[in-house]
Amino acid sequence: MEDTQLQLTSTETKEQQNQRLVFAVNGERFELSSVDPSTTLLQFLRSRTRFKSVKLGCGEGGCGACNVLLSKFDSNLKQVEDYTVSSCLTLVCSINGCSITTTEGLGNSKDGFHSIHQRFAGFHASQCGFCTPGMCVSLFSALVNSEKNDHPQPPLGSSKLTSSEAEKSISGNLCRCTGYRSIADVCKSFACDVDMEDLGFNSFWKKEKTPDSKLLKLPFYDPKKICTYPEFLKNESKSPMHLKYQKRSWYTPVSMKELHNLLESTSAEKGKMVKLVAGNTGIGYYKEVDPYDKYIDLRFIPELSTIKRADSQIKVGATVSISKLIFALKEERDDDDDDDDEGDMVFQKIASHLEKIASESVRNSATIGGNLVMAQRHGFPSDIATLLVAVKSEVTIMNGIKKVLTLEEFLAQPALDSTTLLMSVHIPFMKPNKNGYNSDKSDTKLLFETYRASPRPLGNSLAYLNAAFLAEVSPYKSGNHVINNIQLAFGAFGNKHAIRANTVENYLLGKTLSVGLLSESLKLLKANIQPEDDTSHSAYRSSLASSFLFEFLFPLLDSDASYIKSSSLTSDHYDEKRTLLSSSKQVLESSHEHYPVGEPIIKTGASIQASGEAVFVDDIPSPLNCLHGAFIYSTNPLAWVKGVEVKKDVHGVVSFQDIPKGGENIGAKTLFGPEPLFANELTECTGQRIAFVVADSQKNADIAAETAMVDYDTQDLEPPILTVEHAVENSSFFEVPSFIYPSQVGDFIKGMAEADHKIHSAEIKLGSQYYFYMETQTALAVPDEDNCMVVYSSIQVPEFAQSVIAQCLGIPEHNVRVITRRVGGGFGGKAIKAMPVATACALAAYKLNRPVRTYVNRKTDMIMAGGRHPMKINYTVGFKSSGKITALHLDILINAGISPDISPVMPWNMLGALKKYNWGALSFDFKICKTNHSSKSAMRAPGEVQASFIAEAVIEHVASVVSMDVGCVREKNFHTFDSLKMFYGVDSVGEFVEYTLPTIWDTLMKSSNFNDRVETIKKFNKCNTWRKKGISRVPILHEVSLRATPGKVSILRDGSIVVEVGGIELGQGLWTKVKQMTAYCLKAIQCEGADGNQLLEKIRVIQADTLSMIQGGFTAGSTTSEASCEAVRLCCNVLVERLVGLKEILEAQMGFVKWDSLILHANMQSVNLSASSFFVPEFNSMRYINYGAAVSEVEVNLLTGETKILQADIVYDCGQSLNPAVDLGQVEGAFVQGIGFFMLEEYSINSNGLVIADSTWTYKIPTIDTIPKQLNVHILNSGHHKKRVLSSKASGEPPLLLAVSVHCATRAAIKEARNQVRSWKGLEGSDSIFQLDVPATMPVVKTLCGLDNVDLYLQSLMSSS
Repeated sequence: MEDTQLQLTSTETKEQQNQRLVFAVNGERFELSSVDPSTTLLQFLRSRTRFKSVKLGCGEGGCGACNVLLSKFDSNLKQVEDYTVSSCLTLVCSINGCSITTTEGLGNSKDGFHSIHQRFAGFHASQCGFCTPGMCVSLFSALVNSEKNDHPQPPLGSSKLTSSEAEKSISGNLCRCTGYRSIADVCKSFACDVDMEDLGFNSFWKKEKTPDSKLLKLPFYDPKKICTYPEFLKNESKSPMHLKYQKRSWYTPVSMKELHNLLESTSAEKGKMVKLVAGNTGIGYYKEVDPYDKYIDLRFIPELSTIKRADSQIKVGATVSISKLIFALKEERDDDDDDDDEGDMVFQKIASHLEKIASESVRNSATIGGNLVMAQRHGFPSDIATLLVAVKSEVTIMNGIKKVLTLEEFLAQPALDSTTLLMSVHIPFMKPNKNGYNSDKSDTKLLFETYRASPRPLGNSLAYLNAAFLAEVSPYKSGNHVINNIQLAFGAFGNKHAIRANTVENYLLGKTLSVGLLSESLKLLKANIQPEDDTSHSAYRSSLASSFLFEFLFPLLDSDASYIKSSSLTSDHYDEKRTLLSSSKQVLESSHEHYPVGEPIIKTGASIQASGEAVFVDDIPSPLNCLHGAFIYSTNPLAWVKGVEVKKDVHGVVSFQDIPKGGENIGAKTLFGPEPLFANELTECTGQRIAFVVADSQKNADIAAETAMVDYDTQDLEPPILTVEHAVENSSFFEVPSFIYPSQVGDFIKGMAEADHKIHSAEIKLGSQYYFYMETQTALAVPDEDNCMVVYSSIQVPEFAQSVIAQCLGIPEHNVRVITRRVGGGFGGKAIKAMPVATACALAAYKLNRPVRTYVNRKTDMIMAGGRHPMKINYTVGFKSSGKITALHLDILINAGISPDISPVMPWNMLGALKKYNWGALSFDFKICKTNHSSKSAMRAPGEVQASFIAEAVIEHVASVVSMDVGCVREKNFHTFDSLKMFYGVDSVGEFVEYTLPTIWDTLMKSSNFNDRVETIKKFNKCNTWRKKGISRVPILHEVSLRATPGKVSILRDGSIVVEVGGIELGQGLWTKVKQMTAYCLKAIQCEGADGNQLLEKIRVIQADTLSMIQGGFTAGSTTSEASCEAVRLCCNVLVERLVGLKEILEAQMGFVKWDSLILHANMQSVNLSASSFFVPEFNSMRYINYGAAVSEVEVNLLTGETKILQADIVYDCGQSLNPAVDLGQVEGAFVQGIGFFMLEEYSINSNGLVIADSTWTYKIPTIDTIPKQLNVHILNSGHHKKRVLSSKASGEPPLLLAVSVHCATRAAIKEARNQVRSWKGLEGSDSIFQLDVPATMPVVKTLCGLDNVDLYLQSLMSSS
């Protein structure tokens, strides 16, 4: 860290002042005289300061984990400007004179937490905690800026934020754990207009409190507490900066003349690479591997950085940020002219559309010019280009001389070279020209609409297609309208840049709009909008163009002129004040029997996660001489590796050839076999590790790995096996051990003979899913004395990593110590898949005898991860006319990839969820296919989530064939208690009272008001042509198993307590439940100062250490928390037995005994105050079934295929919850992750099997705008379960299966849409037999609703007329 904190001397020259970079971080002054201009703010903060809360989640500005508040002082206006930026994109050289605030700058555990931190903890809104610091900063930025608006002064302790603004403050932040509802409540708790009754479950108040008292219970918010811009910065020189670093330079010209001279001098220096810098956000999309020689910061040149308004246009400098342009467009003119109102309307709608581009932290830095240049040079699918083409914008460019071009001309030019500069953009102020084709010109109206279809309504995702339409229309006879002028712009549909649909425009010009004219226009449009070859979803994108034009023009056919205000057919009028989420209900039935077990206490560590003090593996300071590694992976599915050429200077390249003598090429292992650390001479799948490059920084290691050239040879090799069908042809399978292969149920042949109807060989295909833990794979290996190795790993199975590392290095396991404190999200991906990452670091450290660490970049992580198992299913089912199923047979081909990993357990897992219905008889044939793909691994509810979907697909199919309501078919095939025992076995089922599904099913029907909503939806669907709703109620049965788990409890001299368990804290609240169990058990000693709450304050659960706690096993399968609690209970029982006798003796002597005194006497009398245990579940009680049910309601937009989840109601049986608040978070988070699998996440690969959905640009997990608008959860307390740990049940994985209800509801809505299409075709009956793919993305849904549904509708209108 270079923090000189020295004042300038009077003799310092102006040139010397200009050769330094001065800024502040959390009020601390930093001064740099030399820094690599390519260094990002994130890299600087994490490597050269103590502020580690700023996390690297993606490096693309797509997740919000790296958000910081940037503040700068305007010396002219004498005011501070504050806004969030993505520190992973912001160059540190660009922050001269600025102040940076991270979440550490808001508060901490020593000086006191900020109310944001306290509320995140109190609303149970932080689980793994990796994303929480970025969330806090995003919210803080919104709070700071709200104080600058002219809203009325809010009540003391509130802010000026509205609830809608509060929610949207974190719309650009990703979270994989919580499901967002609780985070939204944190944000809204600061809002001035929030109804406190609407906020969800928290630790601050109970339901009976009045709203006023609730506000007082919240941690107090003081808007003046934090100064975002320190006074000392105001006195720093604001002169242009010129920094040099080795052969690279950073320049800050302040005039066009200076810029011209710099560009001229650069052109004279041949071979020099120059980068013109403004926001630098383009590197999030177009990654840079080579640094530039010159960086020229354009932001301080007035001609490029200002906005000028004139009567006819707004002139926007090229370096103006998108956010500032939005603000300028929203400013209304003072003119009273009605035509100006229409012009303001155009600007307002452009601004509204711009707010859906990227995220706020990106828009605050990204520039209008940078966006358009990316579109011009690289074909970036720009929304801005499309919007501005529609309103005939112009640009000024300079290449020696200034030239004004239309934006269309600019985009069509050859790609700009580095000497051509885009200076400004001119957006015309639109007015109707009153030159209509009809006689009454005074009624001419200006219409303008913008459109974008993207996976996320609030942006932060590229559009499948964007469009903007401008038209002048005037009324004509019989309520018709004449089109006097029209401009139709389309972009992002797979073409090079935005275009105008000139053929369609010319066809419509001057004509009176009619159904026939609109129909012909759409035909012409299809010829205009032709995506280029290899464009994904090309037919869908073309269909969207027709939908958007139809949505724009069709309202004009209505004689009601209200279309002027809102022409949307499919969505409600836009309202900025409307919140994304409605008030949700959380019903938690807690038990006080085992206090403090069962209490909804705050998750351990939540506050320090929010304040950024929680230490993750990559936050550990690098030891002296530490190196950094990055993987070189295969891009070929099957090839000989002839050589690897690394083009950059590195410290070493580690491969299988570096395995020490006596060691093995092993990177991971399970019960079913090992996986190599590196490919030998032969690479057998894409994404396979070939080598590990070691360099002096993570950045340099990543660049070296990315630019490395691998020489492949496929001579004499058979074609790779890339499909399960090909695997079957080649008999390429992994064996499933007989002891875990499930048993058939009943007599399939007999069941089929009893059936009235049969479906033969229906097919389902299911794809993969990526974990998207916010913290990617990471490890740090440090060589220790006596040939030992200490490895810090973000892993769910430290014990296995220890064994693999020892085996690889050829040393005893006692020479390897693996330490895991916390994991930034795992979901199964940090189990087997984390082992080779830790092992590669250990091998490199062993070879180089230096510490080696890695933080795998998001792209590499996504390519190597493997993810959830894809599979192909064929089913044959027999059933009665009543809907009762008599027999089901399944042929399931599971794509395991190249190594077995945990794939052989998939049949067992799947059967546990498949048996949720009474199939009469159930037979199956599983094949675990070995293919040349990366090995697939466990992902939250592995196999169970696919099996649950298969079961529902069969039920839906049967219901369609017999024309019955699908809910009735579900109920017809519910288990009786006897059939449940037949399918699952007596041990798993337990006693009759434990079969709570019938109770859950009935409770849910009433609490969700299911029957009334069904009728309401029927009426809605009859009244709405382009929106259809669907609703579905789905049950789950999910079988889990307890595993043996160790524990250790030690009481220290001062009475504080240290607990160790085998389970790892992943964010699931394991430490919290363990603390509660420890306190509950030790309070049995019954001495003063040791009630449940007092003991909770004395307990610390510490990190897993494989040399301290052995046989830790897997943290997976949802049951590790309860198993760890039981292990701790066994330890505490021993300690209680040791201490109770002593306490009684002391009581007899002293009358009463305090805890501290008891422990002091125990030490004096040499009582052993440490106890260890190894909990081994009994065979007949290790397995049990979880029950739950969900109702989901959706609304499908038939023009775009967008699915809105309006409401989800969940009832889930947690037994007697160990912590209802923790379990609530697990239920909500799992459900939303399931929504991702069923509705959003496409883990796409190319023809070689290489992952191409390898970034936040291409892989979309749920965000706050894609979750249910209302999510109601009831955690059922189902009473006593004798064989469970204090009658508790699991909550981590089973609720994920409930998300299938969203998919089923979407199917119901699509069914209505298809029936409507049939009616337009003049066909009778229902079209209910169809397959809705997983995920049911917008293209999938729209395709089933009809890519040509607009054409068919118009044809039906013409036919009927």
